[in-house]
Amino acid sequence: MSMRVGRRGAQAGAWVSGAGAVAWGVVALVTNYVTVEVPGWAKIPWLVWSGLAILVVIAVGLGLWNRHLDAGAGAVAGPARLVPVDRVVAAAAAGSLAAPRLRTALRGRHAELGALRRLMDRPRGRFAVVCGTGGIGKTTLATALAEHAKDEGQAVFWVTWRGHAQFGEDMLRVAVACGLPEESVEAARAGRVPLADVVWVQLSGRGKWLLVLDNLDDPENLGPQESGPLAEYRGWVRPGGAGLLLVTSRDTRAHTWGPDAAFTHLEPLTDVPGADLLLDLAPGSGDRPGAELLAARLGGLPLALQVAGHYLAAPGSRYRTFAAYTTALGDELGSLLGATHPNASDPDVARTVVRHTWELSLDQLAHDGNILARPVLHLLSLMAPAPVPLSFLTPELIREATGGPADPVRIEAAINGLHAYGLLHTPAIESTGITPRQVTLHPLVREITAHIHASETVGPALWHDAIAHQLARSVQAAETAGAAGWSVATLLVPHALAITTGHGSNTIIQTVCQLADLQRNAGQATNALALTEIRLEQIESRLGTEHPVSLTSRNDLAVALHDLGRHQEAADLHSTTLAARERILCADDPEVLQSRSNLAVALHSLGRHQEAASLNASTLAARERLLGANHRDTLTSRNNVAGSLYLLGRFEEAADLHTATLDAREHALGANHPDTLTSCSNLAHALSALGYHQEAADLDASALATRERVLGANHPDTLTSRSNLAGNLNALGRHQEAVGLLTPTLAALQRVVGPRHPRTLSSGNLLAQALLDLGRHQEAVDLHTTTLVARERALGPDHPDTRTSRYNLAAAQQRLQAEGRRVRGWRVRRVRP
Repeated sequence: MSMRVGRRGAQAGAWVSGAGAVAWGVVALVTNYVTVEVPGWAKIPWLVWSGLAILVVIAVGLGLWNRHLDAGAGAVAGPARLVPVDRVVAAAAAGSLAAPRLRTALRGRHAELGALRRLMDRPRGRFAVVCGTGGIGKTTLATALAEHAKDEGQAVFWVTWRGHAQFGEDMLRVAVACGLPEESVEAARAGRVPLADVVWVQLSGRGKWLLVLDNLDDPENLGPQESGPLAEYRGWVRPGGAGLLLVTSRDTRAHTWGPDAAFTHLEPLTDVPGADLLLDLAPGSGDRPGAELLAARLGGLPLALQVAGHYLAAPGSRYRTFAAYTTALGDELGSLLGATHPNASDPDVARTVVRHTWELSLDQLAHDGNILARPVLHLLSLMAPAPVPLSFLTPELIREATGGPADPVRIEAAINGLHAYGLLHTPAIESTGITPRQVTLHPLVREITAHIHASETVGPALWHDAIAHQLARSVQAAETAGAAGWSVATLLVPHALAITTGHGSNTIIQTVCQLADLQRNAGQATNALALTEIRLEQIESRLGTEHPVSLTSRNDLAVALHDLGRHQEAADLHSTTLAARERILCADDPEVLQSRSNLAVALHSLGRHQEAASLNASTLAARERLLGANHRDTLTSRNNVAGSLYLLGRFEEAADLHTATLDAREHALGANHPDTLTSCSNLAHALSALGYHQEAADLDASALATRERVLGANHPDTLTSRSNLAGNLNALGRHQEAVGLLTPTLAALQRVVGPRHPRTLSSGNLLAQALLDLGRHQEAVDLHTTTLVARERALGPDHPDTRTSRYNLAAAQQRLQAEGRRVRGWRVRRVRP
């Protein structure tokens, strides 16, 4: 207001001064006129002098009035002063307060932009913090909001952080643009009033505005220092007023920004908006599928997408298509994404170079005394692109890799610092504590960091050795923990696979063997198969295909195939392994008996029950003779013989032998051992076949409760027990309970072991039967049809389970047809007169 009043006073004074000049002009005109030709009235002296006196009085009066108005204007706007030359130069060097313009359409941030627009309309004492790692698109989102604010007629100011002194000057320029009086400026410069207070008082008194403070990546050192922590809102960052303050920063910590901060955490773009951005920048470089593949390869990082798009659009680039660029990244990652840019030491250039956007954050962390942040990031970059359990980052690992000091406190500080700057993420975990805490890296951060580390670090093999040794320690700890260690072991699998590929030491091979056993115990058959395959490859390359250790590994691979339901492959591999062991070892060697027993299990799964029964009987006899009646392997063979009797239809003999085996296992192994629970479940099967459904249901309920407690709710054995219990409930006429139990169980089995696994298909068959008995005939027919088709594909048309499904489907179709006839007959009776 004061500046506008000052301008009106100056205009009024100028008008009065002009009137005075006119009066003196009239006097001059009259004088000149008299000197040229004397008119008649001019010959009257008193008339001439009287007129002249009147004009002089008018001129003097107008002059005095002009001085009065000038004094009033000066009281409002201050005395007119020439701006010092150095201040003019400094203002010119500070850069524009105008917001930048979007160079391409905003992609993938419309939800975030909408939230910021709503906040701008009604700040309610809050300010916005747009945060995330370097290159994630914070400035682009702020620019889009600034354009919207300008379209709405709001004043927009943009200040980019360029150091403490320049930042204060820029904020003062914002206040002056909002009408800050000159004397307030001088008072702030002289130190009589805190500069931040002067600026924010002026901003708070103005109407709607948007102020963007860009790149405040070190907010705790923003200052002024005497104002205290930033979250107390006594320094440069303050909420309030009718306008909105928006800050962009890499610092994502809530305690940094205080309770009035409204956060917008930016994540990488998904494939579709990432492809949109690439197509905006390089429309002639290919189709949408190619753009989406490249966007996924770059991890959706907007800065990387922009670098790639500008490269592809340049006429002199070697690679001009999305597909070619994607392929070239495999060998030329560093050069294509500017990881080795020659001018990256310049902070302005560094923000446009993918690698250096997070190097700036690492430099700041190191400056703040966080000496382990960079080594921790480097170690994580050398691991697989998968979550890493937090417990893996131990002082032993850091010390062995770096040769420097490390302790838990410093490691925690490094993790928290990297997390605060968006360089790693800690996924949300269940409150139950079952899922271990873990950290993840953005794939591009991991890949480029590993690329630079390999080229700059002396002795990179030392770091890989340190990771391999820590993997061995972590697997050992997981094995010692039993079922409690399974979740950590599962997280270690991709890292073990990555290390073993290029690091085939005996220690690593043994570690992979232990981890495969842990995964099989945990019911993670796919992981167990992958680990066993790579271990077999490593061992055979060193020892040959018929070395006893190689044959052991081949046996384990066949077991993993069987667990995945790939029974024919398992039977073939067990058969060749058995033949090799019989050729190399004696007939009664424990490994020969192991292969014989495993082959029998696979043959049973293929429906070849008589062959399997013969193998099981001979193996049991040999083990009883060599190991004794109560050895664990002997009890396994006894359980398998009982299973053969069941599958051959000799249910009474099977039940008797399963009962004896269950008693022996409970005595030797305990009630909670997996083998004991297997016997419990198998005995329930035999009793159910004999018609003792209540006794079978009781055994299944007991096994289910123990498995849920020991193995977890989603272990394949637990789900099988739940399915078995439901089958017996259905046989007892409790059809609704059976359907209620089987429906989620089938869905869980489809998710855990796969839709075509024999366990899943067995559960599907039971659910279809329960639906049929409940009178839901069409649903039963549909599910039996699906199960039959899957069994024909997985097991073959002549497998006993396939024949069972074919019979059950026919029965369900007959029930459905009978229901249709009853419905039609009822309708006929209703319409008959």
